[in-house]
Amino acid sequence: MKMMTIRDTATAAIACMSLLSGGMAGAQQAYPTKSVRLILPYAPGGSTSVSGRLLGQKLTEIWGQQVIVDNRPGGNTIIGSEALVRSPPDGYTIMMVTSTHTINPSILKTPYDAIKDFAPVTTITRSPFGLVVHHALPVKTLKEFVALAKARPGQIDFASSGTGTSNHLAVELLSMHAGIKLNHIPYKGGGPAMTDLIGGQVQVHMNVPPNLIPNIRAGRIRGLAVSGESRLPNLAEVPTFTEAGLPAFTLTNWQAILAPAATPKPIIDKLAADIATALQTPDLRDKLAAQGMSGWHMTPEQLATLIRSEMETFAKVVKIANVKAE
Repeated sequence: MKMMTIRDTATAAIACMSLLSGGMAGAQQAYPTKSVRLILPYAPGGSTSVSGRLLGQKLTEIWGQQVIVDNRPGGNTIIGSEALVRSPPDGYTIMMVTSTHTINPSILKTPYDAIKDFAPVTTITRSPFGLVVHHALPVKTLKEFVALAKARPGQIDFASSGTGTSNHLAVELLSMHAGIKLNHIPYKGGGPAMTDLIGGQVQVHMNVPPNLIPNIRAGRIRGLAVSGESRLPNLAEVPTFTEAGLPAFTLTNWQAILAPAATPKPIIDKLAADIATALQTPDLRDKLAAQGMSGWHMTPEQLATLIRSEMETFAKVVKIANVKAE
């Protein structure tokens, strides 16, 4: 039997490696070949459920593979985030996050690193924050609201969906820009907060359009201003903060997709590209617009920059407002 030379052995090894690498590349190009789990670290019924399920349906059409939406609420998104971190980095488990992901490190001890343990994929939507009040509060404009809050420091209650949530810190940031002091009343979710606002137990709330529009339209609450560069088509009567006299408040809410760290770059890039394709389809674009959201695509690198930037911004807000975890 002929012995293999060193050259023969090396040639065989190179060929084997080529086959393996080619197989891996082919597997990544074929991704996904089975269902993909989309973790939503929030309770069902909120804006993330709306956009998450809409995106999941569109990706299912594009891929021919089922996207399974998995709500994992709790711990200010920590439970869902930890589930993602513990998942294999193969692209078959991804997660939708909001700016809450960039807030948590400033107020909570998380069982993961908000940057190192995640691979940014892309943003999905961007939507303004809307400031609303109960009708009993004697104000009809943002200027009147600011004047009343200055005259009654700490006496006007604002509801949030929980300490350290994006709508909590949005009001804290607004208060800093406006030079006012409001009294924070945290709730366990946006639903209870809205219920008590409508009932008059609290006077002020800030949230994203999907959670506000139906109640403004029904006349249950009054809209004072929305962030962003322009008015919302389905809330055209509500001015922007710039129009209302507070151009410094520019904070918007965003939703994005993360994968576990070490997910292969080709899979990250394909996810980002396919989500961009989904966001360009007229039906998804129209459905998001009806909820007061607009599709917003960033590259993985741009999303990484956004996450770091907002972590710095919210760390400052937490420090100045002296926000403490419950």
